[in-house]
Parts: sequence; C-alpha cells; structure tokens
Amino acid sequence: MLPLPSSSSSISRKKYDVFLSFRGEDTRKNFTDHLYDALMRNGIHTFRDDPKLEAGEEIAPELFKAIQQSWCSIIIFSETYAFSSWCLEELAEIVKHKNEKRQEVFPIFYNVDPSDLRKQKGKVEEAFVEHEERYKEDKNKVQKWRNALTQVANIKGWHLNNRHEAEFIGDIVKKLSVKLCETYPIAATDELIGISSRLKELYSKMEIGEDDVHVIGICAMGGIGKTTLARVMYDQMSPHFEGKSFLANVREVSQKRGLVHLQKQLLTQTFLDEGFNFSDVYEGNATISHRLSHKKVLVVLDDVDNIQHLKCLAGRHDWFGLGSRIIITTRNEHLLRYNFRVDGMYKPAALNENEALRLFNLKAFNRETVPEEDFVELAKHIVGYAGGLPLALEVLGSFLCGRDVTQWKSAFERL
Repeated sequence: MLPLPSSSSSISRKKYDVFLSFRGEDTRKNFTDHLYDALMRNGIHTFRDDPKLEAGEEIAPELFKAIQQSWCSIIIFSETYAFSSWCLEELAEIVKHKNEKRQEVFPIFYNVDPSDLRKQKGKVEEAFVEHEERYKEDKNKVQKWRNALTQVANIKGWHLNNRHEAEFIGDIVKKLSVKLCETYPIAATDELIGISSRLKELYSKMEIGEDDVHVIGICAMGGIGKTTLARVMYDQMSPHFEGKSFLANVREVSQKRGLVHLQKQLLTQTFLDEGFNFSDVYEGNATISHRLSHKKVLVVLDDVDNIQHLKCLAGRHDWFGLGSRIIITTRNEHLLRYNFRVDGMYKPAALNENEALRLFNLKAFNRETVPEEDFVELAKHIVGYAGGLPLALEVLGSFLCGRDVTQWKSAFERL
C-alpha cells in the first residue's frame, strides 16, 4: 500500500471526488443508482446528472463544469452507451481533462466486452454508423468521439462479468477509497511540525482498503502528541466510513462521568439522530455490539489506561462492521500488548533536533528561525532540555514568548 503524500503537496480537494458518466436508460435505476449510493455512503462525494438534463440535444454546461470540478471520472460502459451522442460528448470532455489536467479515469465494463469498444465492432459499430449519418456535416465530431472511446477502452478497468453486483460495487468503493486517501494530503497546519512523517507511518498500519476490522494502538509517554496524531488522522479518514466517533480523554471522563456515559457518547456520535437509554455497562455492551456490528466505523479511544475502558468501548472485533478501524491512544504499552488484542502498534518518536527547534521557535518567536543572535544558544539549550516532547516545547516557547534575554536566562536556570 502506498503511503500518504506529505502535507507540503500542492494538491487541493476538488468539489467532487467522482463524476459518473453512464447511459441513463441502461443503468440509472439499477447499477448506477446502487454504485452512487455506495460511494456517497462511504464519504466519496459523487456527481450524477439529473435525468431532466438529458432532455435536450446538447450537453448541459453544468456537466462540463462538474467534470472539471471532479478528481476522477468513472465511465460505466453499458450495452447502448455508444448510441448516445450525449454520453460520447461527455466522454470526449472527460478525455480532454485526462490528457490536459491529468484527471484520473476509471472505466467500468458493465456486461460489455472491452474489445468491442476498443475495436469499435458489433453494437458499437452500429452506433457509429448512425452517428456518421446523423453528423455527416461534422465528421470531426464523430472522429473525436471515436478517439475518446478507444483511449478509455484501453485503460485497465473493472469488469462485472458474472459477479454479484453488490460484491462488485464493494470492490470499486474499496479501491477508490484507497486511491483518494493516497491522493489528498493530510490537513496539517504549520504548527504541527513533524507530524506528516508520523501520519504516514500510522497510515501504513491502518490497512485502509482491507475488509477486516483493524485495531491500532498508539503508545508513548505523555506529551509526545498521541492525541494530536489520532485527531488529524481521524479528521482525514472519517469521510471514508459510514460512522465515526472520537472519545477524548477516556481516562478522565470515565472517572468523572462513568463508562456508561462514554458508551452513550460513542453511539450518539455514530448515530447522530438517535438517543440511547441504558443504565449499566452490560446493556451498553450489548447495544454497541448490536448496532455497530454491520456498520463500517472509525472510532478513536483517546487516553485509555485500563482494561475496563476497552472491554466496555471496543470489547471484541466482531462488535464492529467489516472495514472498521479502531484507534486507541495510551501511555500503557503493557495494556495493549498483553491484555487486549490489537492488530498493529505505533510508537511515535520524539521530535528530532531540527523539528524540535522549529516548533519551539514558532511558539517563542512566532517564526521557525531565531530572530536575534542573543537567543540562539539559549534556544538550543532549552530545546535540548525538552527532549523532543512537543507539549514541553509548546509550553516553554509560549511562556518565553515576548520576554527578554535576562528573563530567558533566569527561566533556564530554574529548569
């Protein structure tokens, strides 16, 4: 599996993830409907034209705009796709964006032979005989359609063959989810110095695209940034799940409000329009396992410190639907290694010297470099004392921000 790109990437998210091109009378009320629903349900924002738009002869301008605003196009080649001048004009525009803007294109061969499309024989040939007769005054238009069809039909695509449609659509959604996760950068701000490499390492343990339920532990001492790492990963990945829940400060909340409160919070975050009424953890366990066992969810349990937290919030893998991911942050490595089954463990390293200095400077001077020579050595000594812990660097930098050299020296001597 490919890692996520770095946050320095210039790629920005398009308005739509997917533009669907299809012949309405062939697939709108069956395959295309099912594919569209599955894509949207998994957080893949998809454009599908309104059937009213197809009433006219000319392709609607809003469709050209939607193609331009999409990260990729999926073309559903069906039996009579090539008979539609509307579809072929749409296809030519998609190919234009593929060639000029490097837009991704994924063909689906729905009960058609790709070689018939490539060689333009059989019903495809019949379709073009009709087009050539109809547009005999505009041969360039028809040739443009032919070229576009040949180019896309030569792309390795997805074949339905004799598979069940539900399984076929599931595979398409899974593969697209992986590609989207690999394409778009992690939304990390400038203050999150050093996080991009750690996100890539964590992402590699997530096994996105696999159908199994996967539990990942993030284990390290306090102040190293476990919660920040989990939060950014959660924000980035949650659109690709059917439900999501981020339970912050599990240790503290369970002490103050109890585990039943956290169980209800997990459910209400996942099922936004519902309320849950139970009074003990056993009923909570039963409710969670019953309601989530068929739902693909992303759950983060932040700052877990005993086995009861895990038994009541993520008791077993089969509590969650296929493809679910559970992320647990804890300082207690023993808890995850010996008391609970995790599928992957990630131990984020402290910031290296360069990263630590950049973060400290950002907090102390509102920039990543030291502006005055008098502060250079002092800054290095203080950063060395912090030991690469982001929380310590932020606290020290914020405390010293705006203070003079004498105050810096006095503060360092008291450390």
